[in-house]
Amino acid sequence: MTGPTADLTSATGDNAAADRTATGSRARHVTAVARLAAAGDMTELADELLRAAVSNGNRWDGDGDEIFVTLRGLPAADRTRLAHALMEAADPPTGHQPITSLLILLEVIAHDLPGDLLSAARVGRLEKHGTVHCVWAGREAMALVDAELAAGHPIPATAVAALRRTARLDQYGQPDLAAFLKKLPDPVVNPGEAWADQALADLAKRDAPWHQLVRHTVSATSAKPTAQWDKTARALLGPLEVEEVRDTLLAWLALVGRPRTLPFNGSVYAVAPNEEYDPYNADVLRGLTWLLALLPAHPAAARVLGTLVEVSLRKIPGVGPRNPKVANAAVAALVRSEGDAALAELARLASRVTYKTTLKMINTGLEKRAEALGLTREEVTELAVPSYGLTEVGRAVHRIGDCEAELTVDGPRATLRWRNAAGKQVKAAPAVVRRDHSDELKELKAAVRDIDKMLSAQVERLDRQFLARREWRYGTWRERYGDHPLLGTLTRRLLWTVDDTPCGYVDGELRTLTDEPVRAAPGAVVRLWHPVGREPAEIVAWRERLERHGITQPFKQAHREVYVLTDAERTTRTYSNRFAAHFLRQHQFNSLAAVRGWRNQLRLSVDDEYPPAVKELPEWGLRAEYWIEGDGGERWDEDLTEAGSYLRVRTDQVRFYPIDAPQNTAHAGGGEYRMRLRDGRAPVEPVPLEEIPDLVLSEVLRDVDLFVGVASVGADPTWQDGGPGGRFREYWTSYGFGDLGPSAVTRRDLIARLLPRLTIGDRCSVEGRFLHVRGDLHTYKIHLGSGNILRSPSDQYVCIVPASASGAGATAGEDSGGGSLGGGYLPFEGDRTLSVILSKAMLLAADAEITDPRIRSQL
Repeated sequence: MTGPTADLTSATGDNAAADRTATGSRARHVTAVARLAAAGDMTELADELLRAAVSNGNRWDGDGDEIFVTLRGLPAADRTRLAHALMEAADPPTGHQPITSLLILLEVIAHDLPGDLLSAARVGRLEKHGTVHCVWAGREAMALVDAELAAGHPIPATAVAALRRTARLDQYGQPDLAAFLKKLPDPVVNPGEAWADQALADLAKRDAPWHQLVRHTVSATSAKPTAQWDKTARALLGPLEVEEVRDTLLAWLALVGRPRTLPFNGSVYAVAPNEEYDPYNADVLRGLTWLLALLPAHPAAARVLGTLVEVSLRKIPGVGPRNPKVANAAVAALVRSEGDAALAELARLASRVTYKTTLKMINTGLEKRAEALGLTREEVTELAVPSYGLTEVGRAVHRIGDCEAELTVDGPRATLRWRNAAGKQVKAAPAVVRRDHSDELKELKAAVRDIDKMLSAQVERLDRQFLARREWRYGTWRERYGDHPLLGTLTRRLLWTVDDTPCGYVDGELRTLTDEPVRAAPGAVVRLWHPVGREPAEIVAWRERLERHGITQPFKQAHREVYVLTDAERTTRTYSNRFAAHFLRQHQFNSLAAVRGWRNQLRLSVDDEYPPAVKELPEWGLRAEYWIEGDGGERWDEDLTEAGSYLRVRTDQVRFYPIDAPQNTAHAGGGEYRMRLRDGRAPVEPVPLEEIPDLVLSEVLRDVDLFVGVASVGADPTWQDGGPGGRFREYWTSYGFGDLGPSAVTRRDLIARLLPRLTIGDRCSVEGRFLHVRGDLHTYKIHLGSGNILRSPSDQYVCIVPASASGAGATAGEDSGGGSLGGGYLPFEGDRTLSVILSKAMLLAADAEITDPRIRSQL
């Protein structure tokens, strides 16, 4: 073996040959060191010394003495330059450098030089360690820290933080690091996160009891506080003012999740270190939530804890939820907190959280609270909805000084309107309110934000009540729904049955379809109205009435699609292929499934089996299954995330089983689903589709239609090239311009009725699968299922990406799916595709006025 590689590796062969090679390598290093030292080339000498250390197995045995003699013989000036050159040559701090050898070399070179020559170099090295997420060279860092401590110098806070993160994660097998860190109690939290920086700034102004309290939170490393932890915390809280503690902790927690103030330069092991919480600080956050639970209940605390749950569960690509442990700690704090505000946050989170472990904690907390009150879980959830200061359905007026603030709930959001001291309406809070009543103003603005979040959660909860078979006594329903200041804003836009008589609100009064007032006894039974089983004439009449009165429902109810059994499904008997053979974006599908109450596992490209997506229906004794499999491309590993999960899944059958039937599973990458039989259990046949109640079949298939309609790659306007390698071109074309599904048919019929009311109605027409739009430059066809666009007469594809998908914005006037768009009226919220289609239609009707160069280039 010849060349540079031979200097750094052992030759293969017998032991004698290996020994001769190693001896020759060491001799060459001794000669090279002497030559470079004589030449005065300290930079090259530093590199050679590090190569010698590697060649010697990171030890200085045998010929090392000769090298040391050469180094000690150098003039002091050369040794000074060499010390600095060695520090530079050993970068980066995460690299596989000869750590022990480096320290030995530095001591040999600089031991007799005047002053602490290497302090600056040590500090510089430690500061470089502080720029990374975790320290690979932990032993080197510990040695540098010891040297600095011996010299009486402080240790850079960022270096302490990096060592703490390394010890918490224990990725590099350095078990003695945790014990070593007991020498470094400060700073009490790691800098680099917005909340931690604020905490350090505040603590710098506080006395010892504050520092002792926060230091106690570092020990919050378990799933829940022990009795001893609580006892110590209460003792530490004793000397402090409760209000000051609460306000301070809430101010810190409100900053959690903001971008890092000291971004990492990179990490060998962490996927997204700048997005995740600092693992050391995460324990402190858990401790802070435990402290809040020991303080008297307060609405602001419940609000901040609820937000912390959502922020901590926010998904990071390739990682998953940001920090479930912190989210769980915040939930535990809400469960332990007394008062209606904490209960309201738990109820809201129950409709928003999809992460299984956290959701289980929330549900358990609500069930315990229900048991303590002698109520059902649903009753507690209903009673937990606050009024947020509303004094009548959807409205409250607050006098603040000489001014007036009107809080109203309009559709899916709350609005504040102001009148100044003269009674004149103004756009924002008057200056005198901002100056003299800042606390009241802050609470009002917080109420607006809370209302918006609660409304969203309650819409999702109400939409699930069809399958829950929920019913109420009329008196109870009026109290909790019809006349509730907040829920009433949703209730009064929905349809109900009272003792099987359909009815809905008009002008604040519950009336039948013939406008007769409903006069019901308190014991009458109330249910949500559903179109399944209703006569077409009744359904149409309710739709027309909603449109006539301009009522926008919070979700599709009167216009809800009904999925009836097809001849093909009668033939297959036990399964539906209606939504098979689609390609869905796996992560989007997974999120949608969770929101709709389905249980699903992300498929990883591994040799393992997974169950299908499942929705349990305990009220019906059934379990719905949607069979899917990972799609890795033509090769099994082509289309994966960095974490190894499939980017897309292929869809297959929908089936129903008894809820207690054994679980079906199939290989992650595809194959036959088989029932896992354990403990001698016999296989269970699927329930024939004809035996599934009409409401259950319709609602389950509606969910599946939603998954396909939203998550299909065919609905992506940027995939006209067929995606990776063009593999999906045929599917994208067939989906993006093919036959309409039930939800698209409903959309088509609605648009046809609404066109006369739209400002662009005279330029549009509905024909078959398309909305035709006449612009000034061209005529266009917008597919009513996917929203994709063709330009007539050649059917040239036009790509317009909705604003929320593109980030910069491409469709003018886009709405989130609310009740109006461009001066028109929509009878329900939540159909984003409908809003996108109408947005595109408005844009293209005025195509001569389009300025976006990405769109103009296609026209």
